Amino acid sequence: MNIIARSVANLFLHHQPTILKLRNQPIIGNVLSMVSRRLLPRDALVCVQIQGSPSDGLWIYLNPRTAQNLQYTASELAVQQAVVDYLRPGMTFFDVGANMGGFSLLAARIVGPSGAVISFEPDPDIAERLTKNLARNGFHHATIVQKAVWSEPGELLFVRVDAAVSPDRGLGHVATSSSDSANAISVAAVSLDSFCALGTKPDFIKCDVEGAEAAVFEGASELLRQVRPVLLIEMHSEENHRLLTEKLSQLQYSCRDLDANHVLALPQ
Repeated sequence: MNIIARSVANLFLHHQPTILKLRNQPIIGNVLSMVSRRLLPRDALVCVQIQGSPSDGLWIYLNPRTAQNLQYTASELAVQQAVVDYLRPGMTFFDVGANMGGFSLLAARIVGPSGAVISFEPDPDIAERLTKNLARNGFHHATIVQKAVWSEPGELLFVRVDAAVSPDRGLGHVATSSSDSANAISVAAVSLDSFCALGTKPDFIKCDVEGAEAAVFEGASELLRQVRPVLLIEMHSEENHRLLTEKLSQLQYSCRDLDANHVLALPQ
């Protein structure tokens, strides 16, 4: 960022509550929106330190428009706590749908240099930011796999969400319709079974793939039967919740809801 953009970014960070209130005002709000759009690029990033959660003290690059909310808001506390409760030093953590790496960072700190983090993220721009986040915290035992996780290896169309809709681009997903495909890029896909056949196997899998969770675990049957990792899955529909919990129950996993969207599955 240039000096002007950096100054605007700092303004957003230090005065965000006031700015958000002013932006709701008819005239002032329009002026603020116009100024911020012109001076602060949509892809602008600032590096901030997370506070007030199990991830306290970790550094992360965020968009200035959302940085304060994400920096100080202890989001998904029950989900973060599950990672703290079941992940141990020396373990291997798979972050499926890593995005910018909130959970990859937490896991990398917990497993330490004797462990490993494998972060799957298909969006090339987000994978680049994830790389910066891991490097900023010195987590050299984390590896990024720039692929989508799916039921089988191959190629997929992946929809990259416009930064105007989601400044931190957290809503990217596999294309599921012709309207989706018009805004999608082609990405490589891998199944967890095929990936693990190469050698690395997880003790813990966190999965957040914006609705593709059933496909992810369709491609992980051998892994679930033989390796038996702990699973932390964000469910994006009632149907996926039903299908996956039934499948996991048949595979001798005990499932419980952590909140309205997340399921923790423990091997029995």
